[in-house]
Amino acid sequence: MELAISLDPRAPLVLDVHELGRRPGSMITNSREVPAPAEMGTDVIGFTEGAPLWLDLRLESVMEGVLVTGTVRGSATGECIRCLTDLEQELEVPVTELFAYPGKQPPEDVDEDDVRELEGDLIDFEPVLRDAVVPALPFQPVCRADCPGLCSECGARLADDPNHHHDVVDPRWAALQGLAPTAGEPTDDEEEN
Repeated sequence: MELAISLDPRAPLVLDVHELGRRPGSMITNSREVPAPAEMGTDVIGFTEGAPLWLDLRLESVMEGVLVTGTVRGSATGECIRCLTDLEQELEVPVTELFAYPGKQPPEDVDEDDVRELEGDLIDFEPVLRDAVVPALPFQPVCRADCPGLCSECGARLADDPNHHHDVVDPRWAALQGLAPTAGEPTDDEEEN
């Protein structure tokens, strides 16, 4: 029975391990720039579709299949959650994944549902990329660690004006505000003199 292969070997996130062979201990390296897939991120930070990602991978033949280890690097873009300015953050994430040969039993300490299979001599690397990169993105990205955010009264960016403030009168005292003299007006005591 012929195995139906649904992966396109020319796709940027499909790795061809034909050269590796199935002899345990064989190893090849694979370094390439790939475009980021669509919707790789969260609501506040992520990778723009097509943005460059750099893969530095080592593919090693083991008894159960092919072990892929290495790093993924790229520049995520988003918004600071405090002041809403655009930000860019460099990210380097380690990846380690075992791709089992079809029909091979995974190691005893690995849950069968957690093991991905090769399709012929091809590896679909996109799910592994997402599983490694998206959780590594900051949950609450900030433009800088001490970002003061926005003014709660007017929405001004506080980093642009550190002395920004509003004279806020407690509403319980607002009625008395009309009784106080304005700047430059003489007080009742001054008028008597």
